[in-house]
Formats: sequence, structure tokens, C-alpha cells
Amino acid sequence: MWSIVFFVNSCLLGVGLAMDAFSVSLANGLNEPRMSLRRMCLIAGVFAFFQFAMPMIGWVCVHTIVNYFTFFEKLIPWIALLLLGFIGGKMLKDGLSGETEEVKSGVGFKILLIQGVATSIDALSVGFTITDYGFLMALVCALLIAVVTFAICMAGLVIGKKFGTKLAGKASILGGIILIGIGIEIFITGII
Repeated sequence: MWSIVFFVNSCLLGVGLAMDAFSVSLANGLNEPRMSLRRMCLIAGVFAFFQFAMPMIGWVCVHTIVNYFTFFEKLIPWIALLLLGFIGGKMLKDGLSGETEEVKSGVGFKILLIQGVATSIDALSVGFTITDYGFLMALVCALLIAVVTFAICMAGLVIGKKFGTKLAGKASILGGIILIGIGIEIFITGII
């Protein structure tokens, strides 16, 4: 089972799963155009961690408590919609009220964790697609997903920072709209 196809598929799975995290990273970069490299690594690392953890949790659920997970899977689109809608709504409200000055521009760690969960919660279902893998293969697959997610999120942060500087006060509004849009997209694709 260890083959080039396994590695390519794992990386492509990572690209597909990282798109929501990329968009949120873009929004975070827009919201904080003077973000340091260390902070960028922290943000990308949080997203990568959750993109690693969720498929592994899904894999464990399939091999242990699959009956409970089936019920939870129906709630995933609702949870993502609520979390991203809340965060995006707060950013939008702050942007419209003019509260996005230098002091308010950064995303706090608690919000970052919520973003990480919200953008990776759909990756739980990846645990179902990798059930044929042994533990080591599932772990390697999840690690590859994390590495790809980290790289894609760093790109999103860089792009967001670049345009965030140009958009100045409107960046928080755009970031909020992006997050709400992602929440709606996850909800619609999860329901359909």
C-alpha cells in the first residue's frame, strides 16, 4: 500500500481540505497586515494541527465508536456555519463600526482555535476514507495533509497581508464577509 499514489493522494487530499483554511488565513492576513512571521507560523500551525487531528480522530472513530460518529457527522455543517458565522459577523461588525484600528486588528488565540476547528471539522469524514489504512499509514496521511495545509495557509496569510495593507480599514469587513461565505459554503455542501 505504500506507493507514490498514496503520497500523491494524501497531498491532494491536503490541498482539498486546506481550501477553507486558506480562505480564513487570507481573511486573517487582510485583518492584520503587519503580522510578524512568527505569528504567521502560529496561525498556519494551528490550522495544520487541526487538519492533522481531525482525520486521525475520524480514523479512530471508525475503528472504535463509529455509531456515535454517524450522528455527529450530520451536525458538522451546522457547527461550521455557526462558528464561522459568529467570527465573521464579529469581524464585519467591528469593521463597519470602525473598531479595527491597530489595537483591535489581531485575531486572538481563542478565535484562532475556533477558526481551526471550524475549517477542519469536515476533515473528520476523511477518517472514513482512510479506514483501510493501518495506524501508521493514517498517521503519515494526516501529517502530509498538515504539511500541505501549513504551506497553503502561509500563502493565504502572505496574500492577505499584501492586500490588507492596500485595503486598510476595509480589510476587516472583507475578512468577515469571507468567513461568513465559507461558513455558508460548508453548510450548503454538507447538507446537499
